[in-house]
Amino acid sequence: MAGLCTCTGFLSAFALGVAFLLVFYGTGANVTWPVISLTVATVCVTRFVRTLRRRDGETDRRVCVLVLGDVGRSPRMQYHALSLGKHGYKVTFVGVLDTKPHQDVLREENIRIVPITEVKGLQVGPRILTYVTKVIIQVLQLLYVLLRMDLQSHILMQNPPGLPGIAVAWLVCVMRGSRFVIDWHNYGYTIMALTHGPRHPLVRLAKWYEHVFGPLATHNLCVTQAMRDDLQKNWGIRATTLYDKPASIFGETPLKLRQQLFASLAQTHPEFRHSGSEEAEDKVERTTFSCRDLAGDTVTLRPDRPALLLSSTSWTEDEDFSILLKALQDYEGLVKGGASLPSLVCVITGKGPQKEHYKKLIDTLHLDHVKICTPWLEAEDYPLLLGSADLGVCLHKSSSGLDLPMKVVDMFGCCLPVCAINFNCLHELVKHEENGLIFRDAQELAQQLKLLLWEFPRADGSLGLFRRNLQASRGQGWDDNWNQNVLPLITAPR
Repeated sequence: MAGLCTCTGFLSAFALGVAFLLVFYGTGANVTWPVISLTVATVCVTRFVRTLRRRDGETDRRVCVLVLGDVGRSPRMQYHALSLGKHGYKVTFVGVLDTKPHQDVLREENIRIVPITEVKGLQVGPRILTYVTKVIIQVLQLLYVLLRMDLQSHILMQNPPGLPGIAVAWLVCVMRGSRFVIDWHNYGYTIMALTHGPRHPLVRLAKWYEHVFGPLATHNLCVTQAMRDDLQKNWGIRATTLYDKPASIFGETPLKLRQQLFASLAQTHPEFRHSGSEEAEDKVERTTFSCRDLAGDTVTLRPDRPALLLSSTSWTEDEDFSILLKALQDYEGLVKGGASLPSLVCVITGKGPQKEHYKKLIDTLHLDHVKICTPWLEAEDYPLLLGSADLGVCLHKSSSGLDLPMKVVDMFGCCLPVCAINFNCLHELVKHEENGLIFRDAQELAQQLKLLLWEFPRADGSLGLFRRNLQASRGQGWDDNWNQNVLPLITAPR
């Protein structure tokens, strides 16, 4: 509908310009070509912009949420969309539809997902040509999508990735009179620097780009106080800190749901499959971790079960999984040396560019007491597995030192204690020896695994203490946090 109106407006403006030309030539007016051309261009542009800015009664209740990436792997932006939908806003969620979004997003009648294509760029020739063609195609694609939709009161965009989305979204907001909001998760140029180095021309260009176009947003959100201070000091940007909070779907998983999840995973992952012998008359459904009495339909955790260690990742350069693999090798040595430690099942979830590299490394390990699997979980199963685990491990090491790992937020939502690798502002989330432990290298992580899992599954050690602290300190959730910090920006008078 909006696309039809836009095209009609442009054709009307063009026809009006042609009419001006006919009048000038029909009357023999002494008007030079430059003046005529400027007049026609001005009339066409003015008419076109007026058409783009045409408001209706629903304009103030429409918001575009924009992600230049996979919608299903952008939990924070999904939460934004859900919060807007709950408050009656009509949300146009624009992003790549690769991984299935959470079921709540798909069910919300106020959310409409508009898919865009993941652009690769020209795959032949020098790398710079790939980047240039990718940017050009993305610009054209975004302009096409954003100018065709109904007029939105706001465009809320995730950064990174922000090249070229920030500039395009800002331009569209200027043309259409919308407000532009950037949610700063990190800096794009620092992520590029992990691959290319900080002095690479593309990294310098990306930094300049973010510095120039970032301050043009109407409002800015960020994920930590450290990032807020850095944006103010070095970028001249006033931002509102919106800490990531776990959604209501995250919590400790009841035993029956654990059994269902373990049984489901056992069909494709032998690490969850009970390996012992069973008698024919034994009416018990067993997994590595649990037993279900089919007669009484009761579920219990096995006292001889291994500990379930969980880490989630995007398999990118800001997470060095060789640290975890080395720590697991050291842990294996401790068990073989007679330490009172359980066997481990280590589950590493996620998709990303370095997954195959690390899978090959995992295949070279020969461990008897540690099993590793790398499943991809649907959005509904991921919180269930978090709520079933005994310990989480986070290897996210911020490229800027200013963002916090969403995976730890989700783990804490499930009251799952965490061992997290240290970086600058991690203390804003992980409190050492209160809700988890902070480590610096593989040796320290191995010692922490030993400390936390000593005589597992007894609950009177540090692991149990951290879990009880998390249970007692569950504070403000996402909804209240969003209503307090973001809703006032969206509802502010124009």
